[in-house]
Amino acid sequence: MVLAHWFDGRSSRPRAAQVRLLPAPDGPALELHVPGAPPRRFAHRDVTWPEAWNARRPQPKLVADLGDDGSLEIDDPAAWQAALDAAGHRPGLAQRMQTRWGVFAVVLVLAVAGLFAFYRHGTPWLAAQLTRHVPLAWEVALAQSALAQMDAGTLKPTTLTPARQAALRARFDALLAASPAALQRYGGYAPHFTLAFRSGLGPNAFALPGGTVVMTDALVETARAQRLDDDALVGVLAHEIGHVAHRHTTRMLVEQGVLQVGLGLALGDVSGLVATGSSLLTGLAYSRSHEREADCHALALMRHAGLPTAPMGDLLLAMLRDEDSATPSPQAGKAPSTPEDPPQSHGLWTLLSTHPDTLERATALRAGRAPYCS
Repeated sequence: MVLAHWFDGRSSRPRAAQVRLLPAPDGPALELHVPGAPPRRFAHRDVTWPEAWNARRPQPKLVADLGDDGSLEIDDPAAWQAALDAAGHRPGLAQRMQTRWGVFAVVLVLAVAGLFAFYRHGTPWLAAQLTRHVPLAWEVALAQSALAQMDAGTLKPTTLTPARQAALRARFDALLAASPAALQRYGGYAPHFTLAFRSGLGPNAFALPGGTVVMTDALVETARAQRLDDDALVGVLAHEIGHVAHRHTTRMLVEQGVLQVGLGLALGDVSGLVATGSSLLTGLAYSRSHEREADCHALALMRHAGLPTAPMGDLLLAMLRDEDSATPSPQAGKAPSTPEDPPQSHGLWTLLSTHPDTLERATALRAGRAPYCS
């Protein structure tokens, strides 16, 4: 028997009591003995059992909650623990984490590893499967809305001549016609591809979900200034076709949603702050993966069409040199780079950039193969 004080919930005065803990299939049962009253038995699930926060330094008093029947105050935690052990009590994982640093460390490592595996592998895999069920009409509506917003802001009408636009669209259409069925990422997905031209941005091209590809006048001018033929621009278009075929924008949106839900389930009320930062980092990391997928798509498509990829690599290098030359104030004592010098790789920017290292990509494209392509 363990001595205790029983508060019945109706009076503030405690009554002397004795407690017996008995073995039971679902965990120790509690039997309450109060002088002048018959014994009362409580099943394991009907008791809110006190937790021993530190086995070496137990609390001076323990409280067991009996629900509507009040509570018990135990003055001898050591006797209580001995009775629990004799009744077959096994501490739960939460209690073992509270009392044993080794258990806590193991659970923490496993939790972090599980979250990382979900973030790195589970989220993109699940998003890729869910993307199959996103209607093409939704992507088209999203693209039209996004392009309209950009046209009202940064983008301006193209200044390319109609003949130049027609020539590039003809190459774009020929590339699409040469696309083999083996490169189709999603069976039955048949977007209507269109090529649009805009000014107002620097050298760039981007793909919108549903098949819209936009190329800037500045990119066309950069290729002309570097004396590169249209194969360089066609290579860029093959890359953007890869983004559409792999539905990267839609997958990014689905990935963010999956990550938010997953963190919400794993972290509960504290997930808001963590999810916001994680979404940013996840978006960047997944964009790097998507860029590599699009590069591999472009390499395969250009190879199938019998077109070289080296001009596209040269175009990327030229754009990188322009970016480096626009960077102000070289380090003191260091001579400024010349156009013949290889572009420098910026470690931090490469890590956080939405594109893989441009020098690495350009080298792979010039060689016609990439180590990250299967």
